[in-house]
Amino acid sequence: MFDVGETLIDETRIWSRWADRLGVTRFTMLGVLGGMAALDRSFTEAFQLVRPGFDVEAEQEAWERDDPGGLRVNFDADDLYPDVRSGLAALRALGYELIIAGNQPPQAYDALAAMDLPVDAIHTSDGWGVAKPDPAFFGKVVAVSGREPGEILYVGDRLDNDVRPARAAGMRTALIRRGPWGYLHAARPEAAAEADHVVGGFADLVAALSAHPPR
Repeated sequence: MFDVGETLIDETRIWSRWADRLGVTRFTMLGVLGGMAALDRSFTEAFQLVRPGFDVEAEQEAWERDDPGGLRVNFDADDLYPDVRSGLAALRALGYELIIAGNQPPQAYDALAAMDLPVDAIHTSDGWGVAKPDPAFFGKVVAVSGREPGEILYVGDRLDNDVRPARAAGMRTALIRRGPWGYLHAARPEAAAEADHVVGGFADLVAALSAHPPR
């Protein structure tokens, strides 16, 4: 099972477009976002720091009116991390069932489906009506997999949203070291104890899982 943002999708372009929209430099926006990650605060607080009182939903609606059909806060295949497609193919060749399940808005399902990734299913928090780290999200993960929790490996970039709640649901976990949260959380002493694997990317994940392929 794979998270989406900063696991499969590089969100640099999304946050850069937000910086342009808000009228701050991209360095500022990305730096503030990193600060939120370091302080264990929500990324939504980054908006309030650069523009106090900011209404994200209202701005998104205005942005859509200004740029109908544009990417805005969306992503496409150009935002995939370069190792994702080949990494998924390698895992499938080992015999793993591959499912995407992450916190994503309504439009993300179609964007991911259009990429024609070698996965068996795609699910989003919007489609399920529940988001990580709610235990109900991970209950959905177990349900759609059709497997016991201990047979599932959840791969994500955060300890708080991915590793800990998946582990609490009885799953195995992999923390991927990319994106602000990924690098910060992987450097924490508890990462190695809480995650079954801490990996730098898909090559590391494939290598780790090659030793014990599914039966």
